[in-house]
Amino acid sequence: MLGYIQQILFVAALAVAGYFLNQRFRLIAKLIRLGRAEDRTDNPAERAEIMLRVAFGQKKMFAKPLVAFMHFVIYLGFIIINVEVLEIILDGILGTHRLFAPYLGGLYPVLINVFEVLALGVLVVCVAFLARRYVLRVARFQPERHREMGKWPRTDATLILVTEIVLMLAFLTWNASDTVLRLRGTEHYDVAGLQPFLVSQFLMPIFEGWSTSALIAYERVAWWLHILGILAFAVYLSWSKHLHILMAFPNVYFSQLRPKGEMQNMPEVTNEVKIMLGLSQPETPAEGTETIAPGKFGAKDVPDLSWKNLMDAYTCTECGRCTAACPANLTGKKLSPRKIMMDTRDRLEDIGRTMQANGGEWKDDGRTLLGDYITDEELLACTSCQACVQECPVNINPLDIIYQLRRYRVMEESKAPGLWNGMFSNLENNQAPWKFSPADRFNWAEGVK
Repeated sequence: MLGYIQQILFVAALAVAGYFLNQRFRLIAKLIRLGRAEDRTDNPAERAEIMLRVAFGQKKMFAKPLVAFMHFVIYLGFIIINVEVLEIILDGILGTHRLFAPYLGGLYPVLINVFEVLALGVLVVCVAFLARRYVLRVARFQPERHREMGKWPRTDATLILVTEIVLMLAFLTWNASDTVLRLRGTEHYDVAGLQPFLVSQFLMPIFEGWSTSALIAYERVAWWLHILGILAFAVYLSWSKHLHILMAFPNVYFSQLRPKGEMQNMPEVTNEVKIMLGLSQPETPAEGTETIAPGKFGAKDVPDLSWKNLMDAYTCTECGRCTAACPANLTGKKLSPRKIMMDTRDRLEDIGRTMQANGGEWKDDGRTLLGDYITDEELLACTSCQACVQECPVNINPLDIIYQLRRYRVMEESKAPGLWNGMFSNLENNQAPWKFSPADRFNWAEGVK
């Protein structure tokens, strides 16, 4: 009877987790689709190669080999241990124990040993990452230096690391207690041919003096803690910066293929310039058709950005590599490319809450990304050097968002700094940023032999 109750509870837990995940990912997809249309389906072979190299192979991470190796351990553990999670889920639904063991034969203990080694690696690395944040105090994680790394971002990272430590300990101690029960020949745990596993065998002495009933109770607690922790982690993942675990692959696939230093022209402006230079003729609308108003120059709020910009925001890992490489930030300016992405995501989340409160419809809340989240000072500090784009391990492009917000300020609101206005005037009158007549442009060469 108890077995059936556990199965029912397990299926209910799966259903609850599935419901919340479905609702959350539907909302995220809806928010990303608020962005402007942009075609990123060209060159599928090249995009697949970039995805395998950057997202799966983590090429950019290995600029710092030690940190890259530690991250790779967690990443590999996450991927491979999913096989073990599949067995746990099936065991929970069917009421079985180590369902795969009879079918995999000698391969099964090999797999579990690999899982345990990875679990130990993940445990050690998570402790090391906590030490980097709170003992070594790596600069890019400290709120004293970066205002975007406030209470919630620090709590989010810490919570995930501590959760992973607890889950790995639950997994290893569960295997150890299960092995002791198996060696005792306890009913339901007696799986033929299995020897103590590679890592958990060293934890077995802790449980050998326990009674069988106490062992069964602990094994069940550890089993439930492990799987419920994983389900809770999956749900929480969709709210956390760790959503990049899932979003990194599509985000890298849809990376910009143009050279990083190439600024994309605005079709509206290009057409007007061609008309002005006599290279094109304005389109005359057909009789009886409505004249379509020209599009907005630049971006003021997230719907003015492209869907890829919004996907970038949800993919951001908050690792701070972009900010650590930003020359403006390094010289004390308020610009932080990481904050640009976090602010964009925060604005999307605020819109999401508004939509949920209004039956799925977004009603203007009087706030905009430009002004309420990102300031002019941040935008004007950017030197367009592309360092942030180069450093991002998942090919996020904060600079594109900066460009579009800056374009709106200048072209829609005419709020350019005085020095910029002088440069614009010189470009218009002298075809150069400098206040010299074209006829005097080579005066500097006089006397040069």
